[in-house]
Amino acid sequence: MTIQRLENVGIVVDDLAAVTEFFVGLGLKRLGGDLIEADWVDRIVGLDGVRVEIAMLETLDGHGRLELMRFHHPETLGDDRNAPPNTHGIRRLAFVVDDVDTAVAGLRERGIELVGELVVYEDVFKMCYVRGPEGIIVMLAEELRRE
Repeated sequence: MTIQRLENVGIVVDDLAAVTEFFVGLGLKRLGGDLIEADWVDRIVGLDGVRVEIAMLETLDGHGRLELMRFHHPETLGDDRNAPPNTHGIRRLAFVVDDVDTAVAGLRERGIELVGELVVYEDVFKMCYVRGPEGIIVMLAEELRRE
């Protein structure tokens, strides 16, 4: 077996509209959405009576997808929206942007602040972490050109 590609990353949320808007505001495009409740869903996720609303988003280059999920049934479990970046589990998503300063300015206009600072990493990336809706941490990185 050989993995061919990463299909998507799934994120369970409470406010599907707000989280979708956040990622669309970062530059992802919405591919679609659906309300899913079927026996095959129950069987694949190992839960009974699943009723889940999804929104599928994609990067502009078509190589990265996010599946945002709001479970209507069964009720979602756990909630640590303010977990720091060093907490076990998937902690952040990373995106390359064309202009990180412009991206940060746009996020600040929407009330979203940096987790730490905007830094330059070895003249390769200018990058930062932001915390979006529902505590989702996103790294934004601008590739720096060497001349």
